[in-house]
Amino acid sequence: MLQQIQSQKQQMRIFPQQIQLLNLFYLNSLELQQRIKNELEENPFIDAHEKNEDEEYDTKSSKENMQDFESPEENMYDDQPDHKLDNQYYFNSEISIHSPIVDKTTFREDAKQQLQLLDINENDKEIAEYIIDILNSKGFMDKQPSEIADCMSFYFQRIIEVETIQRALAIVQSLDPVGIGVYSIRECMLLQLHNMSSQRQGVQCAILLLEDHYSDLVHCQFKKLCHKLKIADEEMKAAMGLIGRLKFHPVNEIHQYDAKQTIIPDFIITNSGDNIQVSLYSSKADSIFVNQSLYNQLSNQINHKDKAAYQYVKSKLTGAQWFVNAVKDRENNMLRIMQCIVMLQYEYFMHGDIKYLKPMVLRTISEKLGLDIATISRITGNKYADTPFGLICLKKLFSEGIADKSGEVISNKVIQSVIRDTIESETKNNPFTDLDLVNQLSLKGYNIARRTVTKYRQQMQVPISQIRAVWA
Repeated sequence: MLQQIQSQKQQMRIFPQQIQLLNLFYLNSLELQQRIKNELEENPFIDAHEKNEDEEYDTKSSKENMQDFESPEENMYDDQPDHKLDNQYYFNSEISIHSPIVDKTTFREDAKQQLQLLDINENDKEIAEYIIDILNSKGFMDKQPSEIADCMSFYFQRIIEVETIQRALAIVQSLDPVGIGVYSIRECMLLQLHNMSSQRQGVQCAILLLEDHYSDLVHCQFKKLCHKLKIADEEMKAAMGLIGRLKFHPVNEIHQYDAKQTIIPDFIITNSGDNIQVSLYSSKADSIFVNQSLYNQLSNQINHKDKAAYQYVKSKLTGAQWFVNAVKDRENNMLRIMQCIVMLQYEYFMHGDIKYLKPMVLRTISEKLGLDIATISRITGNKYADTPFGLICLKKLFSEGIADKSGEVISNKVIQSVIRDTIESETKNNPFTDLDLVNQLSLKGYNIARRTVTKYRQQMQVPISQIRAVWA
């Protein structure tokens, strides 16, 4: 029997132009400059104002252009030769150059070279290279497959399934060094143990400890573990000694010569007394415009009966108008979001100390400005700000808050920073336990529960005190 049923439901749809706009929001200054260059080449109705280099040169101070005459004798007896002074522009100041620089490849470059030797399809290879690029400096993966799939879907402008990400991630985890692309120290150590000979003393016991009894191992229940596994103390010591000699991180690159990396900021933040001013490093909205006169000239020449030519010109004009407006919208939203962040983190930007950082999430900015969380996430995802205390990544300013025993809400970034500093100052042969860290934090004015300290220690990929002691 046929029936008609009327129902009402809400659906959220995202249109292709919205995806393009979010991708435009995500671009940093250099990427936007390249995107504008591509649009200028592809769309004849987008034009840019040309800068007059002569005028720019004339604006410089005459004192900067003038050089007093200096005879060679004046610089003959300088204490430092010129070539030593030049090094400071290319290398860190604490590094002294005594030997030629060796050309070294990074672990990402090595992993990509290994990918070229594998018999995999081009789609998996492209996704695996993207995964390698987003690994952190220690070789760990910080994002879940679903989050990677969302980011890649926006990046490649096509739907990327989670199963595809998991397959590509498994390919990356099979590469050298052992453990690259894993999520935790536990996984990294397990991969190293599985690559060892099973006949080696302590290997089987160490694998069993990490796979099935990790909770007891973390809580140092060694007697309980010996009773469960029915092993002697000597075998437990052998397994713990083997675990202590494993690498806790897949990558431990030590660069003898660390070249200075130049990051072009997106924002300039200056302090003038009690006021903080925010400006864009380079505004592109005023430099591009729609060439309406060219469109009028072409539209008069094109016969309206030629629908293909007319539709082509019309679509190019629409695309030009959208792109110019999108660039303006991007910069307006960037300024609004940055000004809101500065308002919420006023003390942090005044002092530059992470201890002044307050809890702040994307929803906080969204509710204050009335913007979508996706817009805020894209704009703050890979942007940097030049502040009086150095370059900062906007993404690192966002953190959740936790309440200490007195009820005060503190940013988890602050707690992690204090825990990291405390662990770095500990005696290596007698490291702090989690309970000791609680007491040390309490002395510094942070009354945090032990389980919270354990949680943040694990997030920072710092092993337990017993393993740190063996490692020392």
